[in-house]
Amino acid sequence: MKYISAILLLFTFLHANCDRRKNNEKSKTNFTPHEATVCIDAFNKAFYNTSTKVYNISTEKKQRAAIWTQAIYWDMIMNAYSRTKDQKYFKLIHEIYEGACGQYDNFNWNNTTEWFIYDDIMWWVISLCRAYEITGEDKYLELAVSGFDRVWYGSEGIDERGSYDKEKGGMRWGWKRDEWKGKMSCINYPTVVGSALLYQLTGKEDYLNKAKEIYDWSGDNLFNKSTGAVADSKHGDGEPHWKMHLYNQGSCIGAGVALYQITHESKYLADAVLAADYVKNEMCDAKGMFPFENGIEQGVYAAIFAQYIVELIDCDQPQYHKWLLKNINNSWKNRDQMRKLTFKDFAIPCPEGDIEVYDASGCPALMQLVPPKLK
Repeated sequence: MKYISAILLLFTFLHANCDRRKNNEKSKTNFTPHEATVCIDAFNKAFYNTSTKVYNISTEKKQRAAIWTQAIYWDMIMNAYSRTKDQKYFKLIHEIYEGACGQYDNFNWNNTTEWFIYDDIMWWVISLCRAYEITGEDKYLELAVSGFDRVWYGSEGIDERGSYDKEKGGMRWGWKRDEWKGKMSCINYPTVVGSALLYQLTGKEDYLNKAKEIYDWSGDNLFNKSTGAVADSKHGDGEPHWKMHLYNQGSCIGAGVALYQITHESKYLADAVLAADYVKNEMCDAKGMFPFENGIEQGVYAAIFAQYIVELIDCDQPQYHKWLLKNINNSWKNRDQMRKLTFKDFAIPCPEGDIEVYDASGCPALMQLVPPKLK
């Protein structure tokens, strides 16, 4: 009996140690806060131009990246500051703003050389709102308000009607060419987010009314209420163009979350969950890795999605956390070991050589927002 008891005791000890090792190995697979800092710092080292104070288009080319994506990289720095409270990121928030002023005519929204489609302005409106929330500096809110007005109402001598369609509803994409006059998800849902943020910052009911109106139009014209798919655009009175992109799913989620947080109406949260589930269940590959695209500037889509899927998790929706961790961990595992850069295809090693800033933004954006463990 003593012999049998000893064997059982040994078995129990070995089994416990085995479970402990498995748990330790499992915990080691998650990135750490330190690695999140390493990742964003490597991104900045590779792409941030300390002379122009905006981001370069690639690791080798020094020309600036697309104007609208600069706002997304600015968000990443603000998120790095919110996560770490490190003053180097706080300083960089102001520095990037100064760089953008220098590059984009001091945010002269009527300069149609720099600003030529409405969503370019609206992405910056959203980021300016966030900068105001973090810093409390009035200049950011003032520019967010004037930028929103430029989009909604237009500008005399340039485009008097603005993006908002008074007759048929929804937001137009641009004003220069006929093909830019469609109503795209990339202007409609960000307009909802921008309106909601401005309502929260100013308390002006008009912003909330605008957010609700554009959200309702988008829901009727760009959103599949059965599946959660978000159409790319709608031109005229025909069917929407059912081409789904990760960033449109993300901004739809963000719009729903923003209105849910303000109104506490469950329909907005239900839409956001449906849109997130569509990405997870229909757009990802068999292993759950994020979709990616090879078009111009499309590598930035995951960075935009990151912003809003985390806001959804914060609405007591923790079911997406493990999925996000899986994507982050896989991308970080596949990083360039020397440069610590990651790639838009999270399933493969980061390529050597020249990499575009868009294609390297997804993982560092996620790392600033997604905690390794939920509280």
